Amino acid sequence: TPQGHSKKKSRKHQRFMERRALLEQKGLLSPHQHLGSQGPVVGLEASSTLTRMGGTTAPRCGKVPKSKQITSPSLSPSASPDSIARHHSVLLSQGNGSSKGVRMSSLLLRPGKYVAIDCEMVGTGPQGRQSELARCSVVNYEGDVIYDKYVQPELPIVDYRTRWSGITKRHMKSAIPFKTAQAEILKILKDKIVVGHAVHHDFQALKYFHPKDKTRDTSRIPVLNQKAGLPIRASVSLKSLARHLLRKKIQVGCTGHSSVEDAQTAMELYRLVEVQWETELARSLPPRPPSPVTDPTTDSSQYMDDQYWPTDLMASSL
Repeated sequence: TPQGHSKKKSRKHQRFMERRALLEQKGLLSPHQHLGSQGPVVGLEASSTLTRMGGTTAPRCGKVPKSKQITSPSLSPSASPDSIARHHSVLLSQGNGSSKGVRMSSLLLRPGKYVAIDCEMVGTGPQGRQSELARCSVVNYEGDVIYDKYVQPELPIVDYRTRWSGITKRHMKSAIPFKTAQAEILKILKDKIVVGHAVHHDFQALKYFHPKDKTRDTSRIPVLNQKAGLPIRASVSLKSLARHLLRKKIQVGCTGHSSVEDAQTAMELYRLVEVQWETELARSLPPRPPSPVTDPTTDSSQYMDDQYWPTDLMASSL
């Protein structure tokens, strides 16, 4: 009867509203969200399969397309317009053009690809002539410290080199084993563009080789020397470059160097000439070889076909 149908419909609607209230309570559905506005919903089963995802409703089961999220910019307020423009042009040229959202997401994360490193070493081995890692500091594009730890060398320390390293015996009380530090630091450096001054010494202390195209050594940038009014091919110290270009004094006093300060200074110097340096690097790098064209006839799934088996093997199996 119509009355019985109306009661059944009413109970069904009541269950639907209870389910909706439960979803709202769990935070899976906005209180102001009307499921009906997202399209037809068939009964209670349909409402139970819907969940909030990136501002749209999507089925909980099966494959759900990943929502594209645009992260907030992390470029420094002090970043120059040229620097920001370079980030845009480089990333857009690297993109495949298939998704603007994905490229924009990569663009805004670009500064996270840069880190600067500096290490302090102590002397081990005969007469303390062997250099081993005793402290490592890593800063991000903004100069914020993301890693700074004292490291216990693998061999006994013969010379702390405190005048330059700033390392003393008490620092070793909180030091971590070299292997532990190495694993932690290399995890940070992976896939990053690493900035440093005479950075090959730092890599040597870490017993590590970083890709050359992802390394920016501020001791080997003619444009920095030129900007400082110094001989282009001269090997200029970090202290001297900081004084000439940043108007700051570093490595002063008798307490030794600060690896944090040195890493931050290297990043400041890099950012000072970033656009010009990267432009010159891009010109000097050889063009990338074209991607190999995949031959469908060499698809591994076809290797079981008779035509790919050696004829003598085929004959012996008959």
